[in-house]
Amino acid sequence: MRYRIALFDADNTLMDFSRSEREALSDCLRARGLPSDDSVIARYSAINDNEWKRLERGETTRDRLRVDRFLFFAREFGFNLDPVRMADDSMEALSEKAYLMDGAEDLIKTVSGHCRLFIITNGLGYVQNKRFNASPLARYFEGVFISENVGCAKPERAFFDHVAANIPSFDPQDTLVIGDSLSSDIKGGINAGIDTCWYAPHGRSAPPDLAITYTVRNLMDIAPIILED
Repeated sequence: MRYRIALFDADNTLMDFSRSEREALSDCLRARGLPSDDSVIARYSAINDNEWKRLERGETTRDRLRVDRFLFFAREFGFNLDPVRMADDSMEALSEKAYLMDGAEDLIKTVSGHCRLFIITNGLGYVQNKRFNASPLARYFEGVFISENVGCAKPERAFFDHVAANIPSFDPQDTLVIGDSLSSDIKGGINAGIDTCWYAPHGRSAPPDLAITYTVRNLMDIAPIILED
């Protein structure tokens, strides 16, 4: 076996965050009598993604991110809503969504029992734990590391140091980081001296100066990478 430990990102790697976010936000907007068409949802998603990128760069905090994304969203569309209440309601709605990416369950069933599995995710502890524990994947994983609970976020070296310190017999030489985000999963893994597998189903190209170990377009292509002798 090539890798003894696999560190999987959650959102848009194993779990379909895009669908979950879309449905949760739509539920909250409709409850307020506000439009929830595709263009509105897409714009919120872009604002949210930008705020998470700012958090990765140390330009904001988790507490500010939680509310600011709805504040900026409401201002842009002229929506009359309380961003704090919207943050609470949307996080509760999101916590109820536990959709998986196509092939995620088959992949995890294939590699489980052959390597130790852990989740590494940026997000809010209550939301991520509730979503993941409701999924059929939870029973295969030894542990879940969530940025809010750790106190720092991917790609910070401190996040990966915390993961390493809390996995018994951790060795970066036989560990693989798997994720869809170049800026958090892949950059973080590289900076921590861990091999990386970039899940890029839409055919995106990586910057040539980023030393990614593997790139896959299909989740099941990860299995032979992990299990290879």
